[in-house]
Amino acid sequence: MPDKEELYDEAIDAYADEKYDEAIALYRQALEVDPKFTDALHGLTMCYQAKGDIDTAIELTKKHIEQDPEDILAFTNLSMFYQKKNMIKEAEAAGAEARRLDWKRQLREAKTKA
Repeated sequence: MPDKEELYDEAIDAYADEKYDEAIALYRQALEVDPKFTDALHGLTMCYQAKGDIDTAIELTKKHIEQDPEDILAFTNLSMFYQKKNMIKEAEAAGAEARRLDWKRQLREAKTKA
């Protein structure tokens, strides 16, 4: 059985070729190997977004945020998905949270360097 990185790489290739259903299957396989494989989850949500299934992209992203509430990219993607659904208030809130988390990350890095 391929490892999660091999499955992820194959999924990226399928996504690039606009074979979204194939990419979804590969991302899901990678997540079966490692349910916390964040890159695969982000790729999976982008496939659903590309297929126009924004609701599924939102639900998967929200579930991921429950598990990893500090994931800046998840909030950024959530903001984008909400924008696509014209849910401006929700999009702005998710975008603001992404910025807050990024500032928090920058402060941590500055303290580490000091």
